[in-house]
Amino acid sequence: MPTSACIPLLKALADETRWRIVSELLSAPRNVGELVERLGVSQYNISKHVRILREAGIVETERDGKHVHCRVAEDFRKQMARNRTGLDLGCCTFRFDAPRRRGPVHPDVAGDAGRARPSRRAAGA
Repeated sequence: MPTSACIPLLKALADETRWRIVSELLSAPRNVGELVERLGVSQYNISKHVRILREAGIVETERDGKHVHCRVAEDFRKQMARNRTGLDLGCCTFRFDAPRRRGPVHPDVAGDAGRARPSRRAAGA
């Protein structure tokens, strides 16, 4: 994937709440109310983060009356690694099966589960 195509994904996934939303949606589609309950975040903030994820092409939404149903976008799922817990952007790989640790994301940090790491292609291997 070209670096310019990675930027919106990296920006969208940089926020911990958005990361947690994607992790929840990878296990099953959910409506905004379910995400509020599961993540303990206000409805306003969930809606704001879902909008950012939708604009980045990570999440798709569908309105059904008062409810907004959310799911991981099909194109994003296609980018996921075979085991559906990783995303290889070419420049770095994300894993959604391990909890994120707080702190700055740095692609040179090895073994930082749940964070971006350099792929072998980017590292010149």
